[in-house]
Amino acid sequence: MIIGVNRTCAHEGREYHIQCEDLGVEQASFEVRVYDKGTVLWHKRVPYADIVARNLPKIEFEEALRALMEKTIHTVQAAISKGKLN
Repeated sequence: MIIGVNRTCAHEGREYHIQCEDLGVEQASFEVRVYDKGTVLWHKRVPYADIVARNLPKIEFEEALRALMEKTIHTVQAAISKGKLN
């Protein structure tokens, strides 16, 4: 199952949309994008081959991947709060 995580983050009167989208086990990575009014301001591909290599049961794999996505979103939110994506 392909999973994703989405959040919004307000900073200096602007509302940013942060989206993580799994690109699949074959690519063992997900993409994180930051949008402002539908325009992509920033994006990055984040690898997770280390999670795949652990050969976890499906539910544990999805939990580990979701935790990595949440951590990534938290880091991006911190960057937005510090004005690094303006």
